[in-house]
Amino acid sequence: QVQLVESGGGLVQAGGSLRLSCAASGSIFIINVMGWYRQASGKRRELVATITSVSSTNYAYSVKGRFTISRDNAKNTVYLRMDSLKPEDTAVYYCYAKGIHTPAYSTLEVWGQGTLVTVSS
Repeated sequence: QVQLVESGGGLVQAGGSLRLSCAASGSIFIINVMGWYRQASGKRRELVATITSVSSTNYAYSVKGRFTISRDNAKNTVYLRMDSLKPEDTAVYYCYAKGIHTPAYSTLEVWGQGTLVTVSS
């Protein structure tokens, strides 16, 4: 069993910053990809950013240049630094991890419970 625990959401004014953290724990062999998705009220869940185990990153166009994803492989933890936040960034942010778990060495794919980010204008 593998779990993702997120932290760092909250209320911030437009132009402000927040940092989200997500730690994976459990029977992990390797996590190849970690990332963040978000879902605004009434909208579909969308990609925010992903990062591989060798730190190759991918960002949604809407956050490129404002958000920075990073990870600590030793801690199985991913971070999302969000700067210059806009009201349209308001959403529930979900952590995601994909890799291989033990003892069966089968595919691991897990989501966090979500953390709310609210950006006021």
